[in-house]
Amino acid sequence: MIFPCILSGGVGSRLWPLSRTDRPKQFLPLFGGESLFQKTCRRIEQPDFADPIVIGSNAHRFLVGEQLSELGMEAQPILLEPVGRNTAPPALMAALIAAEKDPEALILLLPSDHLIGKEDVFLAAVREAETAAKNGQIVTFGIQPTDPNTGYGYIRVAAGSQAVRPVEAFVEKPDQDTAEAFLRDGGYVWNAGIFLYAASTMIEAFKQHQPKLYKDIVAVMKTRHGDLDFIRLDEDAFAKLDNISIDYAVMEKAENVVCAPVAPDWDDLGSWSAIWAVLDKDKDGNSGLGDARFLDSHDCLAYADRGLVSVIGLRDVMVIATADSVLVAHKDSAQDVKTVVEQLKAEGRDEVDRHPRSYRPWGYTERINSGDRFAVQSMLIKPGKRLSLQSHLHRAEHWIVVSGTVEITINGRTSLLSENESAYVPLGAQHTLHNPGKIAVRMIEVQSGTYLQEDDIVRHPIASQES
Repeated sequence: MIFPCILSGGVGSRLWPLSRTDRPKQFLPLFGGESLFQKTCRRIEQPDFADPIVIGSNAHRFLVGEQLSELGMEAQPILLEPVGRNTAPPALMAALIAAEKDPEALILLLPSDHLIGKEDVFLAAVREAETAAKNGQIVTFGIQPTDPNTGYGYIRVAAGSQAVRPVEAFVEKPDQDTAEAFLRDGGYVWNAGIFLYAASTMIEAFKQHQPKLYKDIVAVMKTRHGDLDFIRLDEDAFAKLDNISIDYAVMEKAENVVCAPVAPDWDDLGSWSAIWAVLDKDKDGNSGLGDARFLDSHDCLAYADRGLVSVIGLRDVMVIATADSVLVAHKDSAQDVKTVVEQLKAEGRDEVDRHPRSYRPWGYTERINSGDRFAVQSMLIKPGKRLSLQSHLHRAEHWIVVSGTVEITINGRTSLLSENESAYVPLGAQHTLHNPGKIAVRMIEVQSGTYLQEDDIVRHPIASQES
């Protein structure tokens, strides 16, 4: 059986200001209301595939859970990385997990932030590669290049017409002249970072080529423990693992690596110009997401998170407007967004890391406004969900119910609040919220006090869920 493993780490800083540290590009609902992570999950929802293994950042755990829930899917398991350690550790961890379930398991290792237009072509290539994987080969999927792109690594593949062919060389990201030469040569494909291998094959490859890393990862996997719907690992032990890609760790050393060239209309969507390229366009080549308008403009992209964005008299320009930031750039400068993000990060700007909406196991909060001694946010509490029992040392809170009915507890006294009703939570009061109904509760929370950061929270023992 094939066990898909979805790697959901990464930030995607070139898609700022929509992509943030706490809500990176793979979770952005840019494609018909679905994210790239969700599209990846749907892609591997096949009758002969097992439930996916998802390996991702601890910081994104509730996003993963929420987006799987929206699809009606489950992962077995959702394994949380305390810190990023590139792709080699997840490749082995997936093999160890799958081998526990099926000694003959095959692993399909997939990044979560790729768009594949021709999914039937991709899945056909996977099935054609199964025999090679079962016979002890590590299959990497190479994308037939459509242009001399300098943003991807390349693989030189042996000549022939077979569906799976030997790999002759892995090549780093080339300069423009070299990329053009690769395209003319015809023997090179883009390295998409997608792999198919038997769990036992990858385990043996690590034992042979990375014996210390193999022992360290096995030791880390012994620290696994459950937390809600997630599996956690010991942070100190995990942080000591080598930060290395599967290409450097194994692929460039092993002799049993083969490539399946495929042309599935693939893109890793690494910039706003790449997003524009795959979106539907009007007669003038403009693409709009949200409430966007164009006048006398050509080949532009406009994204409106809230409100209206109008683009007038421009060509090849991108306007990305979120609740707290606006980006205006020429499409040719799309790669430079990362430089702006690095500058903002150096300044300690909150807009780099925090998205206004923050997901929790019970729903989400979304920042509306803040200032000196106050903050306002909306809240959604899912049916049947409850916040932890907590108190604050430096702030009081005011709750207003917008829709639904919520059960509130303040200093041990429980009551119900319905639409248009409100309650006051004094500074230091122990409090919790519970949605006992079958529809979501929407609320407004106004915080006031001398310190309003998220770390001003004291949790108390009677808590059914983490908030």
